[in-house]
Formats: sequence, structure tokens, C-alpha cells
Amino acid sequence: MDAEIGLPPEIVKPWTTVRLDAAVPVAAAARRRELIWVPDHQDLACRFPTTAIALPYRFAAAAAPIQTPSRLWGSFVLMWPASHPYDLAQDEAEVMELASGKLAALLQETGNGYAPRHTSRPRVVPPPEPQVAEAHAVGAARYVDRLREGCVAIDLAGRITFVNGLAADLLGGDVPGLLGRHLWDVAPWLKDPVFDDRCRAASVSQEATSCVVRCPTGRMLTFELFPDPAGISLRVTPAAGSRPIEQYTREYFGSRGLPRVDVFYNLLHVSAALTRALSVQEIIDLITDHVMPVFKAQGMAMLVAEGGKLRLIGSRGYKHALLDRFDGMTLASPFPAEDVLRTGEPVFMARSELRRLYPHVAFDDEMAAWAFLPLTVSDETMGICVLTFGDSHHFAAEECASLTALAGLIAQALDRALLYDTKDRLAHSLQRSLLPRSLPPVPGLGVAARYVPATPETGIGGDFYDLIRLTDTSAAAVIGDVQGHNMTAAALMGQVRTAIHAHAVAGVSPGEVLKHTNRLLIDVDTDLFTSCLLVYVDLQLRTLCVASAGHPPPLLRPPNVPAETIDVPTGVVLGVDPDACYPILEAPFPPGALLALYTDGLVESPGIDLDEAIGSLAEHMTRASAESLHHLAGTMLSHAPHTERHADDIALLLLEHRPDRG
Repeated sequence: MDAEIGLPPEIVKPWTTVRLDAAVPVAAAARRRELIWVPDHQDLACRFPTTAIALPYRFAAAAAPIQTPSRLWGSFVLMWPASHPYDLAQDEAEVMELASGKLAALLQETGNGYAPRHTSRPRVVPPPEPQVAEAHAVGAARYVDRLREGCVAIDLAGRITFVNGLAADLLGGDVPGLLGRHLWDVAPWLKDPVFDDRCRAASVSQEATSCVVRCPTGRMLTFELFPDPAGISLRVTPAAGSRPIEQYTREYFGSRGLPRVDVFYNLLHVSAALTRALSVQEIIDLITDHVMPVFKAQGMAMLVAEGGKLRLIGSRGYKHALLDRFDGMTLASPFPAEDVLRTGEPVFMARSELRRLYPHVAFDDEMAAWAFLPLTVSDETMGICVLTFGDSHHFAAEECASLTALAGLIAQALDRALLYDTKDRLAHSLQRSLLPRSLPPVPGLGVAARYVPATPETGIGGDFYDLIRLTDTSAAAVIGDVQGHNMTAAALMGQVRTAIHAHAVAGVSPGEVLKHTNRLLIDVDTDLFTSCLLVYVDLQLRTLCVASAGHPPPLLRPPNVPAETIDVPTGVVLGVDPDACYPILEAPFPPGALLALYTDGLVESPGIDLDEAIGSLAEHMTRASAESLHHLAGTMLSHAPHTERHADDIALLLLEHRPDRG
């Protein structure tokens, strides 16, 4: 922002730097290189919900690009009171276009060496000062004192520019001592959310407003605010009646008697939470827990448009029979949703109006009022959010704007969540397809495998396992972990599995298999590395032949003996050193012995020594019941670090020597 006029600093500050891709009118004007006209707050809520949440006041605005045919220099925005006609007048548009050209020409000169005044902070351009004769000023002051009312004037920064004697007494000072000081410094009791909100509303909307505040003596005072581009004039009088302050604050409502400021801060909380929501269910839960109570809605349904029909993706407070009736409804059906999806405009109506306009639609949900809110992203309405109210409900203009803005934020979050869910399903489908659907039977060898994906936020992983039948009495067991949690890691995992399978069946040793696979990974130049453990099981010789590429050691539990790690010589992980070698180790595998291969997700935990964690897993394996391998696998998985969201996959492969069950 280079310059501004007519707005308080606290409102201007968040807009001093705006991202070009931001969903705000001034950025949209620059992106589209066209004038953006916002006639009222309802339209702002539909098209720019984040701006409507940040500025929940009545005003009209026009944003225009500053440009020449060859270059975009920036944009500017003008604001009018809400009383401005709904359409921008032709002469207003022409003046803005002319101003755009003049500003662009000035900036063009700046680029050619002419440097107008410019600072790092926005320049505050003061509005013209009125020319007042001294005698007139004295007469005005006497006139104000005769009113027997408190009169205070503040500028846009909140500094007192005029105060009469009665107001000075209320503020706890005298006239000379108050002039030039900030109102909220001399009267901290005016740091009231409602009064602060009304000051902002007056400054932005340029409309008169009022509120009631309790002063330190307990007296209720009515503050009437009369704004202009230079500041606000305050008229202070005793509040009529003797109602509690809570009843006065509810006059500045948001929904069904809730103070408007309460709704505003609740919506800020919801909007912040929506930015973190990653799934459709999280969004539904947020609406249920935070939106419905604030607006006192009894029911909610979320529907998206797909293939010419409405698909229900979440609801609360509705009977299944009613939901089934609307899930799958065609968009051509006589239903308010069709109008909302076609126009992108919200619809608010009571039961009588709903029955009159849509007589063929049976609404037997005993609700009294409905809000059909468009879920719009990038000017495309993707669905609707329906809120229903059990009691007679009047939708005030401010509440309609708040609900519409909220729907816009929900739509943005829902669009991200649906895309995330789709990508997550595709990714995990790929991962499952790359893991073996079943393991080949090997006479005398019991096998159980488990795979537990990481929590969805971390993406998919590259953990894998496999069992390769070599002969009737031998097999190769492999487990590994590709670095990363993305599609590249999953795809590389499939390549590693294939390479190991191909080299293992060729009859080379485990060390040679890892050596060949390592060279393959270096040749494909993936910038990812892979840990891997390969075990040849010979049931006839009752031996294991093991090679490791930076992978956690296997656990062996001989019959009637505690489980312990097999101290395998560890080579470097695959994909790092083209000359790496992988030594092998032979170990006995007697009948009744159990072998456990696992990935680090089963043992790693922040702050815990890895060797201690592996030792603890070995102790757990010793104590675990072995009534079946699958039961044992579940027991060992229960030993994984217990955290709300685990950041790594877990793969587990168990082998048991069963000569009597061949």
C-alpha cells in the first residue's frame, strides 16, 4: 500500500501488503486487469468471504487496476457508504478509468527517473480541512455546551480533537488536558468489544451507529457515533431505561440474539480452524461443533454437485429417511438447491415461503426456517450447505452476510479436502497395489505380514515386504523402507521390490542381490535412498543367510529361548555408494524358531535410543503368546510407539519354522 485516506490505522494495517493471489477485491482487480465492483456486504460475502469476515461491515467498494497496455503497475480501491446505489454509475466507472491512466502515467515517469515522494509506510492523505471563521467556532462551542450532552470528536487514529465540559467530566479530565490524547488512554473503560466494533463499523461504513457502555460509576451511557472521512463525532447521553448491559449488547447482534461481536470472533476461530482441516469429516465436525451452536441451528446438510446430481457428504440433526430422499437428487428437480447452484446466491426462507415456492417438495423435518448457502470456489458453485432452524427465525441482513461469508470459507476448505481425499485414495491405492496381495506358500514355513500406513497427513510411505519362493525348501524374505512419504517413494518401492525379486530368483547370494539393486537405484538417479534387509531361509539346512543395507536388525526367537537381535553386518543404504558391498551372515534357524523382520516405524520414537527400543521389542516378542502368527503380529504391532499421529509406516513380516506342518 502506497497511500490511503479515510480509514483508521488498525483497519489499514492488515492490508498494507497483499498477496497478488489473495481472495480480496484489490488483488482480483490486479490479477484480472479489470474493475471489480462490490455493491454490498452480501455480495462481498459471496465472492470474497475472507474479506467479508475481516471487515464485517456495510459498505460498497470498487477496485480498479493501475495499468498501461503493456504493464500492470498495481491497483486502487474506493469505498462508499452502503447507501450507494446497487450499480456503479457510468460516470463513476469512467472517472476510475481516467484515474487509473493518470496513475499509470505517473508510475511510468517514476520508472524513467522521476521519483515522487515514497516511504516504506503508507502515506496518510488527510481530507480537506473545513474553513471556519473564529467567531463561528466560538459560536459552535457555545451551542454544544448548551445541549447539556457530552460531545467528543476523535480523528481516525482515536485522538481527541474536540471535547466539551460535560464529556470531559465523564472521561475523568478537563478539556485542555484531554485534547490530543487517545480516547482509549484517557477512558480505558471504553475498550469495550461492542464500542470498539461500533467505531470500526462507523469508520468503514460511514454510517451513523450507536451502542451502550457502562462507565466506572455503573451508569449506562448511550454513545451515538457520526462518522466522516476525517473522524467520528460522539454524542454521549444517559441510556434510556434500566436494562442490564447484556441486553444492550445483544442489540448489536449476529444471530438470534447473540452479540454481533461474539459471532464475529467465533467466525474468526472457525475460519482459522478451517485452514487446518484436511478431511471432509474434519470440516463437518467443525461446522457441528462451532457453527451450529453459534447460530443456534438444529440441522445441517452438506451436498456437492456431481454428474448432474447432488451427493450428500455429511449431515447432523437429520433423519436418515429424509437424507436418503435428497441424496442423489437431480439438479433439475424443483428444490432451492437448484436455484443456489445456478445463481451462486444464497436463499433464506421460512416454512411458509418454502411450501409456497416449492409445493411438490415434502419437507417433513419439522423445521421452521432454512438457509441454503452456496459453496463457491473460483466463481464456481460446487455444492450447498443447508442450515435449518427449529424455531421461527428472522434472517437479518447482517446474519445473512455472515452465513454467506462462512459458506465461502467452508467451500475453500471443502475443495482442498475433497482434492486431498482423492489424491490420498489414489496414493494409497498405488501403495497397496505395489505390496504383495498374498505371500506364496512354502511347505514348513509359517508366514504372517502386517502393514500399517502412517496417518494421512504425512502422505504415503515406501515401506515394503515380500516373500519369494526359491525352491520347495527355501525362500527369500525381504523388508525395506524407501525414504520419503510421497508418490515418488511409493513408485521407487515398487522398483526395489521388482529388482530384488529378479536377482533373488537368479540364484545369487543376498549380498549380491543388494549390490545389484544398489547399482540400479544409482542408475535411475532418484535422490532417494532405501534401507533393506534380505534373508534367505533354508528349511532343509535349518539356516538363515542375511544381508542388510542400513536396516534395523531382525529378531530371532528360538524355541524356549528369549528373542534376541541377529547382529548382521550393516552395509550402507541403497542408492548412495555405487561401490558398496553387503556382507552376509549365516545363523541357525531351528524348528520352532520365530523370525521377525520390521521397519523402523515399529520401534523409532523421538527421544528414545534405537537400540533400547529394539531390545524392548525383543522382550515383548519373548513374552508374547504365540497361539498363532497372526495373533503374534497384532501383539507386536501394539508395541509400536503410541502417539496420536504416527509419522511413519510400519511393515512387519513374521516367519516360523514348522517342519511338522509341511
